[in-house]
Amino acid sequence: MLLKLVFLFMVFAIGGAEDPYRFFTWNVTYGDIYPLGVRQQGILINGQFPGPDIYSVTNDNIIINVFNSLDEPFLISWNGIQNRRNSYEDGVNGTTCPIPPGKNFTYILQMKDQIGSFFYFPSLGFHKAAGSFGGIRILSRPRIPVPFPDPADDFTVLIGDWYKVNHTDLRAILDGGKKLPFPDGVLINGRGPNGASFTIEQGKTYRLRISNVGLQNSLNFRIQGHKMTLVEVEGTHTVQTTYSSLDVHVGQSYSVLVTADQSPQNYYIVVSTRFTTPVLTTTGVLHYANSNSPVSGPPPGGPTIEIDWSLNQARSIRTNLTASGPRPNPQGSYHYGMINTTRTIRLSNSAGQVSGKQRYAVNSVSFVPADTPLKIADYFKIDGVFRVGSISDAPTGGGIYLDTSVMGADYRAFIEIVFENNEDIIQSWHLSGYSFFVVGMDGGQWTPASRDQYNLRDAVSRCTTQVYPNSWTAIYVALDNVGMWNLRSEFWARQYLGQQFYLRVYTTSTSFRDEYPIPKNALLCGRASGRRTRPL
Repeated sequence: MLLKLVFLFMVFAIGGAEDPYRFFTWNVTYGDIYPLGVRQQGILINGQFPGPDIYSVTNDNIIINVFNSLDEPFLISWNGIQNRRNSYEDGVNGTTCPIPPGKNFTYILQMKDQIGSFFYFPSLGFHKAAGSFGGIRILSRPRIPVPFPDPADDFTVLIGDWYKVNHTDLRAILDGGKKLPFPDGVLINGRGPNGASFTIEQGKTYRLRISNVGLQNSLNFRIQGHKMTLVEVEGTHTVQTTYSSLDVHVGQSYSVLVTADQSPQNYYIVVSTRFTTPVLTTTGVLHYANSNSPVSGPPPGGPTIEIDWSLNQARSIRTNLTASGPRPNPQGSYHYGMINTTRTIRLSNSAGQVSGKQRYAVNSVSFVPADTPLKIADYFKIDGVFRVGSISDAPTGGGIYLDTSVMGADYRAFIEIVFENNEDIIQSWHLSGYSFFVVGMDGGQWTPASRDQYNLRDAVSRCTTQVYPNSWTAIYVALDNVGMWNLRSEFWARQYLGQQFYLRVYTTSTSFRDEYPIPKNALLCGRASGRRTRPL
C-alpha cells in the first residue's frame, strides 16, 4: 500500500492533479515475425509487431510500465514528445539508464502543451531494426478548435525500410566497422506487399497519421486515384495543401486527410524509396467497404531521384497561422521572425574511418556513449563522464575523432542552427525535447546572405528536418526546455556510429518551474550505481 501511495504522489507531483493520467503495461519480448516472407527475430510489445498505439489528449500524464523480457538492456524513446523539464524520461543512452534484462521501469511522461502525430521506438543496440515501435497520437482538448471536421476514422500508418536479417547481425556489421548493405524491402504497419489494408466508406473523410519509422531511406507515400490534404506535421497544424504524393523523410510524421470520393473498389497504397538506386516499392490496400472489386491497373508511379521536386514540396509546407495549436490562441501569435537570435550554431555531418573502422561525425566529432547517462552524471556532478564544449559551434575541417560530445546552451536563448550537408546523400536530423522553425533550405553552401531567403512568417514548426545532398537547412529554436537533449541523425546506422551529440540546455536555477528533479524511480547505473535519487 505504501508503494502505491508513493507512486501516486510521484505522479501527481510531476503531472499535476488537474490533468488526467493513463496507465499502460508493456511486456517486451522476442518473437518470430515474417514481414518479408522469411522468419526473423522481432521485438514485440505485448505480443504485437508493430507495438500498440498510444492514444492521449493534450496534457495527459502517460504512465508506462515497461518489462524487459529480452536478454539484453532495453530502452524506449518518444520521438517528438518534448518531456518538458524532464529529459530524464527521454529514453536515450545520454539521459536514461537501460532497463536490465528481466527488470522493469515505469516511464512517467506528460503530453504537456502538445498535439499531433508522433511515434516511439527502441533506442539501444540497433533494436529499431527488429520492431518495438508504434504510433503516438495526441488529440486536442475538447474545447480547443481544430481546423477541420472530425474524420470518420483515424489510422496510424507506420512506413519504413526493412532488412530480412536479424538486428543482431546488422549490429555486428556496424560493430565490425563496416557499412550496412542496402535494405531488402519496405513495410507498411509491419507488413510486406499488399499486407496492410485500411477500410473506408464511400463519401467519408479519414485521417492518416504517417510516420517514417525506418532506418535510413526517405519514402514517398501515395494512394491510387486519391488526393491527400496535409493538415498537421509533428504537432503543428499546417496550411491545408493538397498533394498527390508526399515525401516522408526518416523520422518524420505527417497527418493527411483522404476522402473516399472514388468508385467503390480497392486502390493501391504505394510507398517507395527516394534518392536510391534501385528503388524499393511496396503496396497496401485502401479498401472501400461493401466492395469486392480487387485493385486494378499498375500501382501509381512516383518521384524517384528528383531533389528539386522534394525541395519545392518541403518549402510548400507552412504553418496555419489562424488555427489553434494545443492552446486556444492562434499558432501565428508567436512571432518567431521578430525575435533576434543570440547565437548561430553550424553543424556539418561527415563520414570517414577511425582506426580502420567506419564512423560518422558532427563537426568532426564522432560520439561515443559514456558509461553513465550524461544527464544522470550531471545531476550527481560526477566528474570525467563528459565535458561541456567538447564539440564546436562550427565545422572545424579536421579529421574525425571520438569523444562524448556535449554542447552547452543557455536556457531561454533564441538560437539559429544551420545543418550543412556536404555529402551526396540526404540527411535527416532530430532534436529531442523541442519543436523548431524550419526557416530555410537550399542547395550549395550556407552563408550569412542565405538569411535573406528565410521564411520569417509561417515556417513549419517540427522536431525532425531533412537536409538535401550538398545543401543546407536552417532552423530557429527557442531554448525553453532545460535538460540534456539528443541532437541526432535519424539515419540509424550513422547515429549508431557517431552522428549525434547532446545539447545541454542549462540554468543555474534550481526551481521546479525550470526543471523537475530526478525521478524517484530513476534507474541508476555506471558511476551512479549505489547512489540515491531523491527523498520525497
